Amino acid sequence: MMVDIMKTCIAIAGLTCVFLITGCAVGPDFERPAVELPEDYRTTGLMPADSLVNYNWWELFRDPVLDTLVTTALRENKDVGIAVSRIEEARAFYGFTKADIYPGLNYEGMASRGNMLGATKAESEFNNFYIAPVLGWEIDFWGKLRRSNEAAKAELIASEYALRTVQIGLISEVAGTYFLLLDYHERLEVSKHTLESRLESLDIIEKRFFMGIIPEIDLNQAQIQKEIAEAAIPVHERLIAKTENTLSVLLGRLPGEISSGIGISWETVPPDIPVGLPSTLLERRPDIAQAEYRLKAQNARIGVATASMFPSISLTGILGLTSDDLSTLTAEGAAWSISGSVVGPLFNFNKHRRAVDVEEERTRQALLNYEKTVLLAFREVEDALNEIRTYKEQISAVRRKFDAAKNAAMLSKARYDKGVASYLEVLETERTLFSVELELSELKQFYHKAYVKLYKALGGGWLSRDEMDAWEASSRSHP
Repeated sequence: MMVDIMKTCIAIAGLTCVFLITGCAVGPDFERPAVELPEDYRTTGLMPADSLVNYNWWELFRDPVLDTLVTTALRENKDVGIAVSRIEEARAFYGFTKADIYPGLNYEGMASRGNMLGATKAESEFNNFYIAPVLGWEIDFWGKLRRSNEAAKAELIASEYALRTVQIGLISEVAGTYFLLLDYHERLEVSKHTLESRLESLDIIEKRFFMGIIPEIDLNQAQIQKEIAEAAIPVHERLIAKTENTLSVLLGRLPGEISSGIGISWETVPPDIPVGLPSTLLERRPDIAQAEYRLKAQNARIGVATASMFPSISLTGILGLTSDDLSTLTAEGAAWSISGSVVGPLFNFNKHRRAVDVEEERTRQALLNYEKTVLLAFREVEDALNEIRTYKEQISAVRRKFDAAKNAAMLSKARYDKGVASYLEVLETERTLFSVELELSELKQFYHKAYVKLYKALGGGWLSRDEMDAWEASSRSHP
């Protein structure tokens, strides 16, 4: 009998192989979308083109505090932890889906007593005991399981790129928030310095007023300017505290004080960033790769939905022990059964056809999302390049304005002391100097953040190893 069982299993296995060989995976095969790419970036001549690799770009600012903040955030940030967990979830789901391709081995056991035999009543009561392993296998003739596995694998890869996207966004946000914190600290120092200067001026003005040298309006104007400077201090203290709280959450910590390191004026400006050719952006941006694999996964689901329109072929095999007496269960020999089944839709008002339409539309949406991601990537690179160029030029102009305002404030004060200028002139020049100092600090923050934006827009590191070594050697020779 066992020989007959073996022959039957071999025949079924051979038939299954024929099904698998001749079977096909229905649904469209994935092809990478073709997108229109510019030959070069609009903002040219600023950055050299080169092959790009990933380095710890934030170290180029030469601020150990920033380095520590980024390292801590990558280790402790909750969004990164969520992204890592989603990778493990996708990996587990991929294994779960892949298991459907292969036969499944289960077991069955039953013990019963009665006088029912099927739907009829037997003449006497009887016992029935059996235990058996059950082999079940859905033959993937139409490729439904393969397409489902393809979608799960693509989702796994997309989740890995999603983690990289989160990490890049986190690094950029930490660096940008840190530069904002440095800016607020510098504005606070400017406000305190201005307050000290105006307190000295107010003391002199008060003495002159009480001596009857100047009118009361000069005293009132000096008091107003002193209060303006003093009111700016709590404003920047409040902004510092809120920025520190934001940065603390990015670090995965409770809100608290953050060490600010060196000032924004002393931060090192990174060297020119090799942006590469526009075509390399598709390979470098993890969000583009993520969108592509999401599209691939969704494309595979069309095949899953299409395969559901065709019959599902399954095989079931049972080889076990059965007896009407539990004591003789192992003595009466093996009982076996091999069966096949075909289940398929016959008429359901085009339900499965509509399911295919749903997946096709979702795939079209995923394609549009991919194309949109590419467009946004190029816009971000262009915006960052343009910001670097324009902020650099703007800072140069504001530096010259600051030098002029500082000199004008000194001259107007001297003219007032000599009685050849009104106090209104002094007030105007001091107000202008205060405003320009705050503006210059803010522009420096914007300039540094523009480099951060470009790093994020390019999707990774900035420099080749040779360029980094050359820049470090140049920095050592020109401190």
